[in-house]
Amino acid sequence: MQNYPWWRGAVIYQVYPRSLMDSNGDGIGDLPGIIDKLDYIASLGVDAIWISPFFKSPMKDFGYDISDYRDIDPIFGTLNDFDRLISEAHARDIKIIIDQVLSHTSDQHPWFEESRQCRENDKADWYVWVDPAEDGSPPNNWLSIFGGVAWEWEPRRCQYYLHNFLKTQPDLNFHNPAVQKEILSEVEFWLKKGVDGFRLDAINFCFHDKELRNNPSKPEAERKGRGFTTDNPYAYQRHLYDNTRPENLDFLKHLRQLIDQYPGVVTLGEISSEDSLKTMAEYTAGNERLHMAYSFELLAESVSPQYVRDTVATLEAGLGEGWPCWAIGNHDVIRVMSRWGDTPYNPEQAKMLNAMQLSLRGSVCSYQGEELGLTEAEIRQDQLQDPYGITFWPRFKGRDGCRTPMPWQKEATQAGFSDAVHTWLPIPDEHRALAVDQQADKADSILNHYRGFIHWRKQQPALVLGDIEFVHADDDILVFTRTNAQQQLLVAFNFSKESRAYDTSAQQISHLLDGHGLVPGEWKSETLTLPGYGAAFALLHSR
Repeated sequence: MQNYPWWRGAVIYQVYPRSLMDSNGDGIGDLPGIIDKLDYIASLGVDAIWISPFFKSPMKDFGYDISDYRDIDPIFGTLNDFDRLISEAHARDIKIIIDQVLSHTSDQHPWFEESRQCRENDKADWYVWVDPAEDGSPPNNWLSIFGGVAWEWEPRRCQYYLHNFLKTQPDLNFHNPAVQKEILSEVEFWLKKGVDGFRLDAINFCFHDKELRNNPSKPEAERKGRGFTTDNPYAYQRHLYDNTRPENLDFLKHLRQLIDQYPGVVTLGEISSEDSLKTMAEYTAGNERLHMAYSFELLAESVSPQYVRDTVATLEAGLGEGWPCWAIGNHDVIRVMSRWGDTPYNPEQAKMLNAMQLSLRGSVCSYQGEELGLTEAEIRQDQLQDPYGITFWPRFKGRDGCRTPMPWQKEATQAGFSDAVHTWLPIPDEHRALAVDQQADKADSILNHYRGFIHWRKQQPALVLGDIEFVHADDDILVFTRTNAQQQLLVAFNFSKESRAYDTSAQQISHLLDGHGLVPGEWKSETLTLPGYGAAFALLHSR
């Protein structure tokens, strides 16, 4: 199992640095805090850490608005802290993947501050500047994800600039070769620092349509999806011209050529397009573009075995040689146990969902707190930090509820996250009951199951690298095979809290495997019976 890149089948633990651990008592997590928790992260058995942005930033979008690609924001630490993080992580055999935001910068970046001054300076064409229409209005109908038009007026140039996100996040002009060259230089700075990979934020947003064509409208029936609520006008359009342009593929080739000069480094692209599964396949095709990509399909509001089956099978059909990466939670969506979980809360369901994600073909991004089964925190309006939520309150409460600090100790000040009187977001009382110290010594806890399942998964070659093929089953049961040269498994998960049966007469089962830690199924007389939220991993006879 060793003759493959480290990232194939890897489990990547996403750290939201503001919320993992505060080392200096200011109520905000930081790089030294991550270092302090490396032993904990190593104990999970994960292969790598993806760290959300920690670069210098005015924090209008909490680090996704970069004002200096080559420096650490003081709230997170220093470049020396980052060097120490790399060293300490590598000493524990943990890879470091950093979050790069290439499509846009902060409006406080020196490039933009120069560009906005006039139309005749060295950075004049580094951002997307457009003359107004004859009546002074914006040049087309493009919209911002965070609400309203995607154009902001700059009186010094008497032009509009494009922003697909906040107006404080102007889009770079990737049609300018000088911009592409400089962005690759910014990436190489971190390659030379020794990073093991890049999670590429909104990577399909780098290019815009040069002709500035209007996006067509979207029928009302199709407006829900891709993580956008129907009260956001962004959902009213088909976004054909403001992102996912064909020119992006050539840039990805240049990026890959740079990355390949540093063996072992991986690229993971975040994809949000009109057909994200198709774009994932396109962006990972061959060996010239991204190594992996993930999208928002398994970050949906609700889930069923049929939905998982259709989503994964659709991607597999178009992926070819590409490699997927699956996430069921991250810093942008309601926590999985609040989106998909039952009421009352059932820890066996949390275990099953984590194991289901870890059993799909591909690599896995697991968001901090999923190993504890955390739920979405309720944040009052006066406590909101997320500009997205502030704009769309109360219909959409933003992303703060999944970003609250990690609970380490039930009875400690700020649950062991910080010594500060106030943390940047509050820690809900219900998270204290799920704190690390409350689960660490319980053999059947969600945390210890997460650790145990990742260790067990590493012993199953088919789960790490095998192909996947779905098998028809009852509406409440997800069944598929994972196959490679060493092993063939039948995998079944019961998404219901009630017992379900599956006829295995078409399968050549040898025996059920144990050690996975889930509520076990029972196989008798060619019938596989799965208890509520139970699972089975069956070794199949060789064909």
